[in-house]
Amino acid sequence: MISFDFEYYKPATFDEAVSIYQNMEANGKAPLYYAGGTEIISMARMDQLHTGAVIDMKGIPECRVFQFHHNQLVIGAALTLNALVETPLFPLLADTVQDIADHTIRNKITIGGLLCGKFIYREGLLPFLLADSEVILVGPSGVRQIPIRQILNGEPRLEPGELLVQIITDANYLDMPYVTIKKTKLERIDYPIVRIAGLHTGERIRIAFSGVSSIPFRSKKIEEILNDSSLSLETRVDNAIQWWPVPILNDILSTSAYRTFVLRNTLLDAMAALEQGRR
Repeated sequence: MISFDFEYYKPATFDEAVSIYQNMEANGKAPLYYAGGTEIISMARMDQLHTGAVIDMKGIPECRVFQFHHNQLVIGAALTLNALVETPLFPLLADTVQDIADHTIRNKITIGGLLCGKFIYREGLLPFLLADSEVILVGPSGVRQIPIRQILNGEPRLEPGELLVQIITDANYLDMPYVTIKKTKLERIDYPIVRIAGLHTGERIRIAFSGVSSIPFRSKKIEEILNDSSLSLETRVDNAIQWWPVPILNDILSTSAYRTFVLRNTLLDAMAALEQGRR
């Protein structure tokens, strides 16, 4: 049960959504954009979130797009994870999000909510980082299209009142060899101890991580280390872990020592598969 009242709005355009946000913010409502609502509901029930207004983005047509346009795949932020799984136009993304939750919950979680949410894992971000995707954002300052790595690699860095509308990915990335591996404590759909997604562009391997640290990320430095073919795979993996840019988590799911052990073995498997060009 949610212990507080709030106002609900369902705008038909993103301009209307931004206007409502600004009005609610000016009135001290601490508004939130809403799509699937799973995270908002969960955190509100645990008394970890309060808002006086939610703005439902599912009524905005641009947020529900899922199509190719000029050799680019356009994914609306209000699409559910199941929509991405059941029509796997981006196979790496589909395979990554299909075990984030069970089927019922995936019918509610949207890709925009997943990417911009407060939960630290945000596993669905990894394929977009690997494919150099771009995002369409709308906010009080207008519309902007920028690389996703500039605002979502690590902690989300959207401007106040800014709404994620679409994610755009070059179609050339969609058929490249990939791996996506998730290691959990118990159940397959649990939070990850280690999640690795990798892509082989034909020239080099790209790789991104979730669950290992308090942020999901892709690191060019780690990729340089892992692509150094003058060294053995074991040495490259050990060097990458030694260079790890953020602390490895030590929490209720796993100690940092065990996480490091799982990371090493999983990274060896992922790299071996990518170097052989297998999915």
